[in-house]
Amino acid sequence: VSGQDGVRSSYGKMQFDASYYQPVGEKLVIASRVRLGTILGTDITNIAPSRRFYAGGGGSVRGYGYQLIGPRDTAGEPSGGRALSEFSLEARVKTGLLGGAVSLVPFVDAGAVDTTSTPRLRDIKVGAGIGLRYDTNFGPIRIDLGTPLNPSPGDSRIGVYVALGQAF
Repeated sequence: VSGQDGVRSSYGKMQFDASYYQPVGEKLVIASRVRLGTILGTDITNIAPSRRFYAGGGGSVRGYGYQLIGPRDTAGEPSGGRALSEFSLEARVKTGLLGGAVSLVPFVDAGAVDTTSTPRLRDIKVGAGIGLRYDTNFGPIRIDLGTPLNPSPGDSRIGVYVALGQAF
């Protein structure tokens, strides 16, 4: 339930996440992820911007800036949407360097955010790149370099993401 200027709106927000990991030999794991979301029950203007869906960045579609995939407001800032579609595929390849602690991770990610409640893929953005993982006893440290394959005007040519833990 949301209230704005005395108007009360109710809506439902649903999100589905699925990940799959397939070992291929001792040094390779193929990892994939799907994320779908929808907001039903009201117009997008009645949904607080913080409750809308966004895509882009290190935990989403690498190669694009944080939350920069999808609709924009009149100032060119991300405005979020009512539907989300994200897909990721990566190969986690152990190199044997530093006692097996270093892995190379080529990846491809795709995603779209729409103002409709039904995910549409007509504005899908695709990013690809390579990552480096260093396994520690508290989790992998990751550095990913990604590039947008179908950039919009103003998108950076390279995105750099540094984080603790896997992308998914």
